[in-house]
Amino acid sequence: MQTNQVDVAVIGAGIVGLAHALTAAKQGLKVVVFERNSYAIGASVRNFGMIWPIGQPTGLLRERALKSREIWQETAQEAGFYLDTCGSLHLAYREDEMAVLEEFVATTGGDNIALLTPEEVAEKSQVVVTQGLLGALWSSTEMTVDPREAIAKIPILLKDKYQVQFCFNRVVTSISYPDIQAGEEIWKAERIFICSGSDFETLYPSLHQQSGMTKVKLQMMRTSPQNWRLGPSLCGGLTLTHYSAFAHCQSLAALKARIESETPHFCQWHIHVLMSQNELGELILGDSHEYGMTLDPFDRHFINQYVLDYLKGFANIPNLEIAETWHGIYAKIPGKTEFIANPEPGVTIVNGLGGAGMTLSFGLANDRV
Repeated sequence: MQTNQVDVAVIGAGIVGLAHALTAAKQGLKVVVFERNSYAIGASVRNFGMIWPIGQPTGLLRERALKSREIWQETAQEAGFYLDTCGSLHLAYREDEMAVLEEFVATTGGDNIALLTPEEVAEKSQVVVTQGLLGALWSSTEMTVDPREAIAKIPILLKDKYQVQFCFNRVVTSISYPDIQAGEEIWKAERIFICSGSDFETLYPSLHQQSGMTKVKLQMMRTSPQNWRLGPSLCGGLTLTHYSAFAHCQSLAALKARIESETPHFCQWHIHVLMSQNELGELILGDSHEYGMTLDPFDRHFINQYVLDYLKGFANIPNLEIAETWHGIYAKIPGKTEFIANPEPGVTIVNGLGGAGMTLSFGLANDRV
């Protein structure tokens, strides 16, 4: 039986695993990445492609998101994938939505955010519905990549520039530090990072069972290519209830109460509506959130319709032909921003970033490797 020796082994070639592999490789370490599929097909390629610092609260998480943003820019240039420093707009059509935006700006501050008038919003985006618009929160820090392209090209960069070895179609079935069982091979590593996303039952299952981690299913859509550019990524008032950056705002309670009273289905399915655009001009739309360890594999058409109907309230899209629908599943621990555990010396589990993997992974890896 063949044995191989490396400095760092990473299990999982999604964004969390790639971030840890890149951070280790930049230190001159010999790195191998194991991926059970022929390419990453999990949550890392099933999202908006948004790097979204505006959603993270001030402090460690915001700083981590901004560090990730910096690394994304460097990596996109080196690997040659699309990255748009587009910024974002949170649109307000109701007084309670505007109250949250005003409180957020007053209590957060910073040069990267500002409240815009409807006229200023129209200058930034040609598709925003201006009728009834009270204003918007502009943030300059958000960026967009095409996650399918980025997750495919980062391994090529890692192989070509840093000599990272990738073992695709290779399932790691057991770890007994420093040994890793992968198919018929035994690998030895000084440090082992398990970044297996929603497939977290395979290795150290009892630890994960005790962690409180669950799975989250989200439904998403992609349109046919548009012949115009979106500009900033867009979202409506529902999004203010979703991200922890706004949780400190006392005015948020009234907004949540009104949404639950008027449109309880948004609360039932944990829907908020975001829109980004990739290099091809396709719009990525979503999403919903269903929680549980065993999630229905079948998507619900009415959820997608809820998203589309709400979207039409803040964006005039000439062609909303839907080319693809899908769902993603990620791991999350309610009330926590990530799950980090050391089941034995030299082994670190990194999981449960709760839907913020694209935003936080590079910064998290930079802190830990």
